[in-house]
Amino acid sequence: MAEENSLISHLIELRSRILKALLAVMIVFVPLAFFAQDLYHLLATPLLEAMPNNSQMIATDVAAPFFAPFKLVIVLSFFLAIPAVLYQIWGFVAPGLYRNEKKMIAPLLLSSTLLFYAGIAFAYFVVFPIAFAFFASIDLQGVAFTTDISSYLNFVLKLFFAFGIAFEIPVAIILMCWTGFTDAKSLRAKRPYVIVGVFVVGMLLTPPDVISQTLLAIPMWILFEVGVIVGSIYSRKSDDDEQHQEVS
Repeated sequence: MAEENSLISHLIELRSRILKALLAVMIVFVPLAFFAQDLYHLLATPLLEAMPNNSQMIATDVAAPFFAPFKLVIVLSFFLAIPAVLYQIWGFVAPGLYRNEKKMIAPLLLSSTLLFYAGIAFAYFVVFPIAFAFFASIDLQGVAFTTDISSYLNFVLKLFFAFGIAFEIPVAIILMCWTGFTDAKSLRAKRPYVIVGVFVVGMLLTPPDVISQTLLAIPMWILFEVGVIVGSIYSRKSDDDEQHQEVS
């Protein structure tokens, strides 16, 4: 009976946390909805600046001028509300963690959020101008360079997500070192394979030109090195904690 009451209380708290997270997203969504058109124009600016003169984006669906900006606002609201969402997740799992685990997870949640935002910003300000300039430079005879607004939105959202996840490399490495799945010494030994791997990922996630591939591969390599350095510190801390517990 006590176990059932405990399960029910956990489910109630989970529902409460989910509702609070959704409320946070809605709070961000409501004011942004009034600027949906402006936000989409801001998102489209890198492409519009790269397009040839007298060319413009098009809408192939009658409802696209409304739904494309609306979809953008929904996704943007979730991105901006990620700190509040992670806070609710933290509030739900924190009571079941040990003190050293709390000290580990809290900074990782913060750093993962900042790294995700950094990946999106890097894609928008660095990769998009170069990539769209490359696409616009391709001149096919009889083909006009016009882009559907919905297709463009789907394309950039995929890149945002890809770069955001790619910038989480340090967090992933720290977690692997902390849990004992690997260690910094093993990762350093695999550095040549990592370098090849990041360039392969850069080739798959970016347009087929060397510049944009390098613009993704080099930051991923740097983030890998940062993750290895910080991961070695956390792995040493976990080893010291285990030895301290054994002595106690």
